[in-house]
Amino acid sequence: MTDQQLMQEALCEAELAMKLGEVPVGAVVARDGEIVARAHNLRETGKNAVYHAELLAIDAACKALGGWRLWQCELFVTLEPCPMCSGAIINSRLRRVVYGAKDPKAGCCGSLTDLFALPFNHHPVIEQGLMAEEAAALLQQFFLHLRQKRLEQKAKRRIETAQQED
Repeated sequence: MTDQQLMQEALCEAELAMKLGEVPVGAVVARDGEIVARAHNLRETGKNAVYHAELLAIDAACKALGGWRLWQCELFVTLEPCPMCSGAIINSRLRRVVYGAKDPKAGCCGSLTDLFALPFNHHPVIEQGLMAEEAAALLQQFFLHLRQKRLEQKAKRRIETAQQED
């Protein structure tokens, strides 16, 4: 599969996350252009702070390949990795990371900080911006819907409060 196809698969994972009410982030681990593992955010569903798409995909890839060193693998993820996921990328020895949208609030591949520029024992190749518009559009759609839902809930509470006062 091409990089574009692999990122498209990560976007499909992000869409699955969004259908569950999760922040739409998807990840795919590939070796020699073939998908080894795939995952999407499950923090809300799993009630677990570490259930990020990248970590779940790395975990599945380690299990599928029978080891923790993923030096022959690449990670395709729809959003720039956070500090926790960047640490897992370094520790799993992924050789390359390709991400879509930048994350100015938590991105550790250059947006907020660049953990890969520090003198760790491993430095994956980082490529940014592949299908960034599509990834960003999913995130924007999700957060717009979330804001609208919160406004509707707030309006509903106001109406209920007003009815109780009458």
